[in-house]
Amino acid sequence: MTDKGKIFNVQRFSIHDGPGIRTTVFLKGCPLHCVWCHNPESHINKPEIMLEKDKCVNCGACVMACTAGVHKIEMGVHILDNKKCIGCKSCAEICPAAALELCGYEESAEAVLETVLRDKAFYRKEGGLTVSGGEPLSQSEFTLELLKMAKEAGITTCIETSGYGKWENLEKLIPYTDLFLYDFKIADSSLHKKYTGVDNTLIIENLKNLDKMGAKTVLRCPIIPDINDNKEHFDGILKLSNELENITEINLEPYHPLGISKLERLNKDCLYDNKEFMDKEKLKSLAESLVEKAKVKVKIM
Repeated sequence: MTDKGKIFNVQRFSIHDGPGIRTTVFLKGCPLHCVWCHNPESHINKPEIMLEKDKCVNCGACVMACTAGVHKIEMGVHILDNKKCIGCKSCAEICPAAALELCGYEESAEAVLETVLRDKAFYRKEGGLTVSGGEPLSQSEFTLELLKMAKEAGITTCIETSGYGKWENLEKLIPYTDLFLYDFKIADSSLHKKYTGVDNTLIIENLKNLDKMGAKTVLRCPIIPDINDNKEHFDGILKLSNELENITEINLEPYHPLGISKLERLNKDCLYDNKEFMDKEKLKSLAESLVEKAKVKVKIM
């Protein structure tokens, strides 16, 4: 039995994280820090407090309740220091304005599966469990246990992964994963490191190893204005995808700015402050050559 998993959300009736209706379990902790990330609360694998400043009345109740010194109110401004948070939730529970939320908790694989099983009747043939993040490989033992239990319960499984982790951990997941939703963020390795914190050498190596092992994959490609919305990246997607034998689809995911408000609530710096949703028509135009030449279906999400 593994330790409990560190989770920040369980999303039921999800239709964007694999085929059919799914329950998506979002794990906390990720080795990548993409500047456009829409789940910045997933970056570290410990609980964090999120503050809605518009709700805060600066009453100071949280300052008195928190023994770790997470909260300060200075000159009428509520300041968070999440590095000190121990996840006790005392501040969120006492806040009279409901301005605070604890993001992240520990749960056993058995308890998570109980939630997943509540919706089993809706999964039918295609739907099931998706483990996402954060990065599932950062909690590989918990992910493996959860996937094993899901398969024993007759539920189909997906993993959404950046692919950045030890191959030995990824390989163990293959027998219990029906489909890998595999991120391909930036084709150029140096730009990948600039905007995500790591280069893509290991990511591509692990993807090709998965393919050699016969694992089914969907290539998931976030398209970010002024970062990878260019011919070089789309050529890279085409080249890589056409080298894979077991790829089933390419998903193009247009940028959305929903992570910006989360960064504000976490009191973290925003490194990519584009507040505009990407135009899907522009993305269609950029993807014309890819759609024409790719050997599998290209889908704009």
